[in-house]
Order: sequence, then structure tokens, then C-alpha cells
Amino acid sequence: MAPEGAAQGAPGLRIVHLDDDLAVIDKPAGLVVHPAPSHRGPTLVSELGGLLGGGDPERPGIVHRLDKDTSGLIVVARNPEALAALQEAVREREVERRYLALAGGRLASRTGTIDAPIGRAAKRRTRMAVAGAASREARTHFEVLELLPRESYVEARLETGRTHQIRAHFAAIGHPLTGDPTYGGAARYGLARQFLHAHRLAFRHPRTGAALDLTSPLPPDLAAALEAARAE
Repeated sequence: MAPEGAAQGAPGLRIVHLDDDLAVIDKPAGLVVHPAPSHRGPTLVSELGGLLGGGDPERPGIVHRLDKDTSGLIVVARNPEALAALQEAVREREVERRYLALAGGRLASRTGTIDAPIGRAAKRRTRMAVAGAASREARTHFEVLELLPRESYVEARLETGRTHQIRAHFAAIGHPLTGDPTYGGAARYGLARQFLHAHRLAFRHPRTGAALDLTSPLPPDLAAALEAARAE
């Protein structure tokens, strides 16, 4: 079964695929994925309730994460077997994760790879940095979809999945994401968050092996910002 529709009470939270083993969720910006000591309030885990299963009871079924203010697609497991298989697929880089982003400035190359290890920033522990503390390998592939007057509209594909990877990588090459003050991005077009949306998720079903390839359109705030950027 693969119904599409609203999930629980969080505005904008949608289930785009559901079966006995997993669900793919379209997460709205502003929603934290799982509980943490620094956060009080609704989370993706609390909103989905008994839909999730497997792993840590504080974060059941969580295969990978999206930042609080990043919108888009995330896959979650419904039982321990699916969780283990999906986590292994992520480790083996068999889950394709693509994002739409608006990067400040005009990139010189239409395609490229940012290959730079990421770790915690020394002075701001909530920020990641290239060659930061306990750095781990990180690679982001990108393609410029459109060169705009002051920005580049890009699709980014994760090869690895480090915390804040796309945001830190584009900041490191001098093109921080629009609306991302944490990494030096300009506040423009009325955005209240970084312009970053997980728009495509593709992988093999852990039980059946069937190919799943799901997409999510830009949410209204990002779509409006993109049109404003084009009109600059």
C-alpha cells in the first residue's frame, strides 16, 4: 500500500509512501526529527507515533536525518529488520539523496564535487566546519540548474551524509546557502530558513528489492524565494 496524505498534527507533514516495512515522509521545515536534550516540542518521531519501529526507543525507525529547517523527503523504518537493512543501504551508499539549494553567488563550474572532511567547529559547537574536530570524510556532488543574477540554483547529491554537510560544504567554497545565517548566507526574499529541500529519494525496498524513486516539489516559501531570485 502507498497512500499519500497528511500525517498526524504537524502542518505540512505528509506520508508519500507507506507499506508494512517503511514510510517515506515529506517533512516540513521547522520540525525536528527526533527528541534531543536541547529541544522541547513536537518531533517527527512524536508526530508519527506507532508508525515507527526498530532501534532506539527514543528515535525508533530513524534511518537518516534532516536538519530542523530543511524540508523534504526522509525514509523511516517500521520494524527492526527494515531499519537494519535501510541503515546498511545508507552506509553502502545505495540510497540516493538529492537536494535543491540556492547558493549565494554564481558558481564557476556547472558541475563539481566538494570533497572535504567535516567536523565540529572549534568555537561554535552547533556549527560544522571543514577540517573541524573529529573530521570525517564528506563528499557532495552538485549540478547548477540555473545561474541567477545573485545566486546559483543547484541540485546537490550526497555521497556521504554528515551533519550540515551541504550547508558547510557550500560555505567552505564561498557560496553559503541563501537564508542560512549559521554559515554566512544572506537573508533574502523573506526566507526564515536556509534554502535547502530534500527533493528526491531513491533506493531498493529492503524486503522486495523493488525500486522506489520519490520526489517532492519545492514548498511555497522556497518556490516564492526562487521566483524572487530570478526577478532580481
